Amino acid sequence: MNLQLPLLGYDYGALEPFIDGVTMEIHHRGYHAMYIDRLRQLLADQEPLRRMSLEEILSDIRVVPEEIRQEFRNCAGGHLNHSLLWHTLSPESGKPHGAVLNAIDASFGDVATFQNAFARAAMSRFGSGWAWLCMNSIARLEILSLPNQDSPIMLGYRPVLGLDVWEHAYFLKYQNRRPDYIDAWWQVVHWGHVNEVYQHYLEMASRAH
Repeated sequence: MNLQLPLLGYDYGALEPFIDGVTMEIHHRGYHAMYIDRLRQLLADQEPLRRMSLEEILSDIRVVPEEIRQEFRNCAGGHLNHSLLWHTLSPESGKPHGAVLNAIDASFGDVATFQNAFARAAMSRFGSGWAWLCMNSIARLEILSLPNQDSPIMLGYRPVLGLDVWEHAYFLKYQNRRPDYIDAWWQVVHWGHVNEVYQHYLEMASRAH
């Protein structure tokens, strides 16, 4: 089980002006690190769980003792969600390409239609949560909107791209202007990594069959 804070691979200020450096530092070294620290505490006396991956546990959350289940769900989801987020952001974002572009076209018609639907999912999430592009059980792409730090893994999906719409992800720069934050976020999506994630899941799906 990996309970380490992942390196970003870029400076906190590298995504400016789209996402400000102060927010990135608080988000990464503050919020994400907090989830990891709490996970370590929750797992300190849970030897059976420590032998499993977080993905395995979240795919069947009932294996977690009921008295810590909700907090574990929050922190494990927060760790996995953010670990994906950091790697799907980059100052050199590029455009959708390769296998994930083909899958977007097949599932949504074109990139513009996908982006509009994804933005609607991000806007429709009341309060805190995430918008997700996920691979479903038949290897097609779907858009989900989930509350808090819930992971798509809990619903049997494989997360390919996630947008954090908790206020701590954007409030310093955008205040209550979530639509402006969503528009800016597209400018720093690392489509090369998104394509790698999608191809990895495709290979997993092909091996399973």
